[in-house]
Amino acid sequence: MHDIVIRDGLIVDGSGAEPYAGDVAIENDTIVAVGDVDGKGKEEINAGGAAVTPGFIDLHTHLDAQVGWDPLLTPSSCHGVSTVLTGNCAVTFAPCKPADQRFLAEMMETVEDIPREAILEGLPWDWHSFGEYLDSVERMKPALNIAGLVGHAAIRYYVMGDRSMDENPNADEIAQIAEIAGQSVKDGAVGFSTNRLPAHRVPDGRAIPGTFALAEELETVARSVAAEGGLMQNVPFYRQGDIEKDLHLIGRQAKAGNGRVLFSVVESDSFKMEDPHYIIDDYIKEGCEIYGTTVPRCGGNVSNIQTVILFPGWQKLRAIAPEKRLEAIRDDAFRAELIEAAKAEPTSEGFAKRLRWTGDGQRPIYTKGREDNLAAMAESLGEHPAETWLRLMLETDGKAVFHMPFFNMDFEALEQLMEKDWVVPGLGDAGAHVSVIIDAGWPSFLLAHWVRDESKMSLATAIHRMTARPAQVLRLNDRGLLQPGKRADINVVDVDRVAEHQPQVIQDFPLGKSRLTQPATGYIATMVNGQVIVRNDEHTGDRGGRVLRS
Repeated sequence: MHDIVIRDGLIVDGSGAEPYAGDVAIENDTIVAVGDVDGKGKEEINAGGAAVTPGFIDLHTHLDAQVGWDPLLTPSSCHGVSTVLTGNCAVTFAPCKPADQRFLAEMMETVEDIPREAILEGLPWDWHSFGEYLDSVERMKPALNIAGLVGHAAIRYYVMGDRSMDENPNADEIAQIAEIAGQSVKDGAVGFSTNRLPAHRVPDGRAIPGTFALAEELETVARSVAAEGGLMQNVPFYRQGDIEKDLHLIGRQAKAGNGRVLFSVVESDSFKMEDPHYIIDDYIKEGCEIYGTTVPRCGGNVSNIQTVILFPGWQKLRAIAPEKRLEAIRDDAFRAELIEAAKAEPTSEGFAKRLRWTGDGQRPIYTKGREDNLAAMAESLGEHPAETWLRLMLETDGKAVFHMPFFNMDFEALEQLMEKDWVVPGLGDAGAHVSVIIDAGWPSFLLAHWVRDESKMSLATAIHRMTARPAQVLRLNDRGLLQPGKRADINVVDVDRVAEHQPQVIQDFPLGKSRLTQPATGYIATMVNGQVIVRNDEHTGDRGGRVLRS
């Protein structure tokens, strides 16, 4: 008898092959049969014709801290994700000297908007090396598989201290940085992450360590990381004149170590080149192994009554606790005061033009054009945009949501980007920017929009891009496919009704801190290493995840 048998499914095995009807049998943490299954299961899951797929893999998250107080790793686990890559953008909690814990927590706060006190309170900080950090994560018993990158900023600070933000390392220090990076991979990190965005800063305003690293440093690290079979992850600077240089630097890293490079790739207004990514195409033609990951929809900030993204001039509303703001705006006099304050602020019109209402349905609308914004909406109603914003908050009891996208806004350009063979959907940023951004529901959007609603991508291709392809990037040879002998990371998903819900604010961080989250529908079951962690869109409480070491 099998432990679990999934019956009457549409098998979408992750290979890109055409789906077919069949069953899946699991014993312990392993798939033992796909297609025709002999024998019954101790538990049987009736798929009812729904898609049975490998678990999804998100190659860009910041769940490094959240695992300490939310081992279910929501909302990623709500959207069929079974494996997450953490440690992106160069910021990690290891390696770490005891005296540097607060610095690393504060850096994570200023870069990724995760409250420092929640980090310090919610994690055990019982590690020194990156390998010890992974041991600690393992003891937290996460619901999802976690693969970790070691961060450039943490290593640089470990080697150079405060100088790491103002100076480039000397030859001896470069050698130390590269040695620690290589050792971290040997100890289980799947790679090394670096970040070139000047906007990512430490609390005193300086750029995080490594932002302006020279090619010599990055190529030396790349050789050390590649020697241990690790991945180099990059966040380039998407600005005219900088993106070309950074893409060439990515190519040089791939060549230096003859290894793999992953980078965050987006469509943005900040550069005018039609397609700067031809640079990556050229390096790949030369034999380099380079991958990009992007959100398959527009990404950006969320504005509602409980978030920090409020109209300019609304200092009085910002000063009120988020959970009390709805009651405050019910007062006619206070509401009138807010409207006048917004009218007096010259930047209000520009702010309103950037906001797009996500609609009044359960499923948010992320496909509106640039012209379909709050300013245009208010004009059609004969209102000031601030008045429209406040009215919608009142009419929905504070549930109305506006989206302020700043990348991947052009869906035609995004479609062209996603057609590139080296681009993998992801970049959900789960665990980061918790008060302003919630993009972790991207798998549900991809299935709902690109596959079901628009037929821009076949189901087989979409599942391949979300499973086997990212597994290849991470060298997870035992995952990403529905095949006998592979680990039982599996989704049973009803593609006809899959959807991400409207973002919502919850207060579940240590010390009462709040964050954005986003539930989903359509997930009949999600399994991680043979344990059912989601059943009918609800978490079971089971935690089958593991730390996946290099």
